[in-house]
Amino acid sequence: MKKYKKILIDAILFFVIIGLTLYGVFHGEDLSGLKDAIKECNILWLIPAVPLVLFFIAGESIVIWHMLDCYGIYVKERLCFLFSAVGFFFSCVTPSATGGQPMQIYFMKKEDIPVPIATVILLVVTITYKFVLVVVGIGLWLFAGGFLAEYVAEARWVFYLGILLNVGCVILMCVVVFHPSFAKKTLILGAKLLERIHILKHKEERLDKIERSMNHYHEAAEFMSSHWGMIARVFVITVVQRFAMFAVTYFVYRAFSLNSMNFFEVMFLQAVISVSVDMLPLPGGMGISEGLFMVIFKKVFGEALLIPGLILSRGLGYYSELFLSAIFTLVAVVVFQVREHKKSKVK
Repeated sequence: MKKYKKILIDAILFFVIIGLTLYGVFHGEDLSGLKDAIKECNILWLIPAVPLVLFFIAGESIVIWHMLDCYGIYVKERLCFLFSAVGFFFSCVTPSATGGQPMQIYFMKKEDIPVPIATVILLVVTITYKFVLVVVGIGLWLFAGGFLAEYVAEARWVFYLGILLNVGCVILMCVVVFHPSFAKKTLILGAKLLERIHILKHKEERLDKIERSMNHYHEAAEFMSSHWGMIARVFVITVVQRFAMFAVTYFVYRAFSLNSMNFFEVMFLQAVISVSVDMLPLPGGMGISEGLFMVIFKKVFGEALLIPGLILSRGLGYYSELFLSAIFTLVAVVVFQVREHKKSKVK
């Protein structure tokens, strides 16, 4: 019942945020004008956007496939793609993307992938995923000050907060992974303190859960320490994966016959939004992503094309990712049920 309550709460939160976002974006706007502006855009420039979104989903599946191979576990590439799609769908609809990995582990278990191995792989994926954002954010902050001052001035504090939160997340995860005994002691002390001041109830299973989690982190540290070549490949794949999604906005920009900014400038502005919202506790960064787009891309699209640009950029980026990953999640449910039925027949 707790599981279903959480799903219901997440679903209600998701649709409430969508409603508030739509109200905030379209309130007071001339919808007929928006429709005309979108109609006039060159659809040929939008065609590359969908393959980029598919590659974004597929990028993680490539990483999962390679890392499973390191463990001597062979899984077909198309099943790894389904694991990836499931993760992205549940990450899109849950606050801070908390639902993605548990559901991936659930489906990976159906394919007889041991939970400890699945957990280690997804930990490495998460650390790399966050680390790429940290590198991009710090790189822009250090080497593109003038560029940021021109376009991101009004939103700079949100950007700096995003960098800080992502750096903190990566440091925390690295401490937990590479110093599990220290992390374990800290978590146990923290849990006992919260129990003493009656914020948490005393539960013995909580300590067992911490123990199991630390074992997974220790295994992740061992894997990373002994597979530096693989970690480097994972990093490169993740960089390409993330920039594929950032590039969607450039094709929307060109669809409106705009060309004063180059590919990298538009892509890095979209990267600023991703760095800013990634750690915020909102499903898919909804609301804040749209707000930042309207601030950061105001000069880029101009007053007349800003909302149409937002609709297409966010629609092709986040919402098409949500739609495509939802379809493949349904496919995953059917595929793994059929495979499970076949296995039970063999037994």
